[in-house]
Amino acid sequence: MTGTTVSPFAAPAFLAAGTSFVVKIGSALLVDPETGGVRQAWLDGLAVDVAALRGQSKRVALVSSGAIALGRGILGLPRTALPLEQAQAAAAAGQIALARAYAEAFAPHGIAAGQVLLTLDDTRDRRRYLNGRATLGTLLDLGVVPIVNENDTVATDEIRYGDNDRLAARVALMTSADRLILLSDVDGLYTANPMIDAGARRLDLVHGVTPEIEAMAGGAASALSKGGMRTKILAAKTALQGGCAMAIARGNRLNPLAALGEGAPCTWFIPTDTPQTARKQWIAGLRSEGALVIDDGAIRALRGGRSLLPAGVRRVDGAFGRGEPITLLSLTGEAIGAALCTYTADESRLIAGRQSTEIEAVLGYPGRSALAHRDDMVLWD
Repeated sequence: MTGTTVSPFAAPAFLAAGTSFVVKIGSALLVDPETGGVRQAWLDGLAVDVAALRGQSKRVALVSSGAIALGRGILGLPRTALPLEQAQAAAAAGQIALARAYAEAFAPHGIAAGQVLLTLDDTRDRRRYLNGRATLGTLLDLGVVPIVNENDTVATDEIRYGDNDRLAARVALMTSADRLILLSDVDGLYTANPMIDAGARRLDLVHGVTPEIEAMAGGAASALSKGGMRTKILAAKTALQGGCAMAIARGNRLNPLAALGEGAPCTWFIPTDTPQTARKQWIAGLRSEGALVIDDGAIRALRGGRSLLPAGVRRVDGAFGRGEPITLLSLTGEAIGAALCTYTADESRLIAGRQSTEIEAVLGYPGRSALAHRDDMVLWD
C-alpha cells in the first residue's frame, strides 16, 4: 500500500489500459437536492465522457442511483425519510425518469441506453446470475450502454441499506469488467475523515483490503446518499476477488471520467489477477454436480475458444440445475475441464447431439444456443 508519495504507478495510463468499465453514480451526483431534478449539465458531461471511452472501443456499463430521489419530486413527497411503501412508489416513478434522462443524454452521441433492474439476490442466485450476465453481455456486444439500477420497488433491504456500491462490484464481475469506478463526493480513501482530521492522508494505491483499510471506512457522506466509505470498501473486496481494479474518485465535477484520465486524484485498488483468470479459478473450485461427455470435435472447438454446442455432447451424467457446475469429459472419460451448464440435466439430455437450431422444437421454448458458454468454462492443460 502506498500513500500520496511519488510512485511508479501511473493512474491515467492504468485507466486507459482498461477495456471494460463499470461506473457507479450516486444520487447526490445526479440529482439536484434543491429542485429534485436531474443535474443536466453534469449528466451531459458524463455522456461526453462515456462517448469518448466508447470511441476507444471500451465497453461501458453504468450503475446508477437516483430513482427514489427523482421520484420524490415527481410524486411531491417530502425530502425527509420516507416510509417503505412511499419509497417504493417513488422508485417506481423515478425509474422511468431516470431511464429517460440517460437515453436523452446519450442520444446526441448515437449511443443507445438499456435499463437493467437488479437486486443483490439476482447476482447471488446462479441461475438468475447467468441470465443477467447474458443480457448485460449481449447489450454490450450490441454497443448499448446498460444503465443498471437496484430494483427498489421490490428489494426492500436495498432501500433500507443502499448497496449500489456493492451492486456495482457485482455488475463488474458479471460483465468481466477490468475497471470499476465509484464516483463519489470524495477523491479517494483517507487514513481518517478529512473533514474532521487535518492530518488525514489520501491513499493513492491499495493492494488488498486489510483490517487496517477497513478500519478507515466511515459513514454515509450526504443526505441523498445511503452508501459511505464502508460500502465502497466492501465493493473493493468483491471487485478484487474478481480480478477487477477499482477506483474511488471525485464525481461532483463536470466530465469526471475525463478528469480521472487526466490525472485527477483518486484511490486505486489493485487486484492480483485479471477478471478472466479470477473467474476461471472460481469455476474450477466449484463442486461438480454432473458431467457432459463430449466428442473429439467438440474438444477441438473448445480449445479453439468456442462455446460448447449441444451437437458435440454424447452423454449427460448426474442431476444438476441450470447454472450449476459440471465436469467436461472426453469419450475416454478423461476430465478436460469444468463449466457452468446453461441447461438442467434433463434439458441437456433432450438436446444432446442436436443442432442449436433444433433446441426450440425439442424443448418447446427458445433457449440459448450453447450448453456451456466459453466465458463460463475452464479447460485443463
